Amino acid sequence: MATPLTQTHPLLSIPFSAATDFTELAGYCELCAETLLESDDPALRMALCGRLSACIALLKSTLNDPVPHHLAESLTVDILPPLSLGFDPDSELLCDYSLAVAELITGGLLSRERERTLTGLLAELVSYFAADLKAPRWIRTPDGVRCIGEVAA
Repeated sequence: MATPLTQTHPLLSIPFSAATDFTELAGYCELCAETLLESDDPALRMALCGRLSACIALLKSTLNDPVPHHLAESLTVDILPPLSLGFDPDSELLCDYSLAVAELITGGLLSRERERTLTGLLAELVSYFAADLKAPRWIRTPDGVRCIGEVAA
C-alpha cells in the first residue's frame, strides 16, 4: 500500500491564479525551478515540476496582456539598463521552451542522468524567462517616459 506524502514543501502550498501579477508568477517559477534542481526526492520533484508547469502555462496565457498600471512604476527606470548579449529569444519562445522541458521531465521517461541535465536546463531557462518578465520596460527621459526599445535603438 502506498504511503501518502505527509510532509509538503512550502512552495507547493503557495496559491496563484490568473489574478496573480506576472512578476510574482515569474518569481514563483524561479523558486520552483531552483528547488527542483536541488531536490533528490522523486515525489517532491514530480510535484514541483507539476506546479512549475501549471505556473508557466498560466504565464503563457498572459504574455500579450497589457502591463497592469500598478506595476508600471516598478518596470520604469532612470538609467538605460545594459543590453543583453547572446541568447535572446522573446518571452513567448522562452515560455514555450520552459514548458516543453518541464513536460519532458514530468513524463518520467528519462534516465536519471538526462533528467538531471534537463532539470538544469529548465532552471536556466526559467531564470532567464523570469528575468525577462521582470526587466524594466520604460525609461524616464527629458521628453517623458518612453519605451526602452525606442531609446536603445
